[in-house]
Amino acid sequence: MAFAAVNILYKMAINDGMSMTVATAYRLIFASAFTILVAIIFERKNNNKARITPRVLLLEFLCGLFGGTLFLNFYFASLALMPATFVLAIINLCPALTFIIAVISGLEKLNLGAAAGKAKVIGTLTGISGAMFLTLYKGIRIDIWSSHINLLHHPHGGAHKGNEFVGIAYGIASCCSFSLWLNIQAKANQEFPMHYTGTALMCSMAALQSTVLALCVDRDWASQWKLSWNIRLLTVSYAGIVGSGMVVIITAWCVHKRGPLFGSIFNPLQLVIVAIAASLLLNEHLYLGSVIGGVLIVIGLYSVLWGNSRETKHEIQDQSQLLEEITRDPVQVTVIIIKF
Repeated sequence: MAFAAVNILYKMAINDGMSMTVATAYRLIFASAFTILVAIIFERKNNNKARITPRVLLLEFLCGLFGGTLFLNFYFASLALMPATFVLAIINLCPALTFIIAVISGLEKLNLGAAAGKAKVIGTLTGISGAMFLTLYKGIRIDIWSSHINLLHHPHGGAHKGNEFVGIAYGIASCCSFSLWLNIQAKANQEFPMHYTGTALMCSMAALQSTVLALCVDRDWASQWKLSWNIRLLTVSYAGIVGSGMVVIITAWCVHKRGPLFGSIFNPLQLVIVAIAASLLLNEHLYLGSVIGGVLIVIGLYSVLWGNSRETKHEIQDQSQLLEEITRDPVQVTVIIIKF
């Protein structure tokens, strides 16, 4: 829901002529300030004695690079070169790529012999199919409601023309960056258990990287970097504090609890929310393809959640059974573990 609101605000900021490279830098600066404040409030006392080592700094640098700087800048570069529907279709490959990378790196188990493993694979494919269907197929127009509200007073007439092959490459790079971040985040959680401090380090790294990039790319500093009390300030502050502050904290926590696939499977759901919000606020119309795609996304989402929940339940049962056996006969269990 937070990302859906960010998309609506970004449409309005683009309509106002704001550079997306500068918007990304401001967004991550706001996110850095917010997450540092949260870390100071909740983790000023290091009770678990975690240390910021060079390895931790490297992991957080990579998290900021892939989860912030590259992901956002590649996304908007792709959006400038090709139609938005294709960009959204490509970005929704994130769950599949995340699942593949997690299986290769050992963070997720394929386990096709079990019902839970099959549900996760089928659910991921169903969710991706729904996202592709929603973005690539319109069908008949559905007039359920009409708010007669259009926040884009001078909307652009379509996507910017450009090299579509380069745009597709940018979109795939953005998707790969996000998927890599989720898997690197899982490693960072294991290495540095201080959740809020880790997120603050990531956002600070990304803010520094994005600011340097924006200063090099956009030389019109006077007009692009000036913020007033308008849609630009609202967009970058909301996107930074909520979209790249609170959401990153929540996503990193979800990755810590349930793994990288769980953190990515909700991504296609924002298409459904954006479709509804855009029809209410931007005077965009709903189509049959949006409804069918939304249903497939929800089915795939809950299929993956069911499989993930089932695997977690089995792991808890196995741990409980092992504890019972240790309680009954600790010597025998120790011998079995040593042999294994």
